[in-house]
Amino acid sequence: MTEQEVIELIDSSLAEEFELEREAMTPEANIYEDLGLDSLDTVDMVIVLEGAFKFKIREEEAVRGIRTLGDIHRFVLSKMEQQS
Repeated sequence: MTEQEVIELIDSSLAEEFELEREAMTPEANIYEDLGLDSLDTVDMVIVLEGAFKFKIREEEAVRGIRTLGDIHRFVLSKMEQQS
């Protein structure tokens, strides 16, 4: 899976789960302020990402540091790199 395919899968999965406009799905988008997610949504977000990419997300510190969609992209890409 290419980096662009990973980003597309993240964006489409989150847009579908949280009923977000695809135009709002930019790397700079703040997941709380721009996309309107809250702390409970982040739990669902982890579940969606785990389902889409078939790995467990257990790094609490790394997840707490996520603020933007670009942070999510980088996090998932690094997890995939660690597993290959």
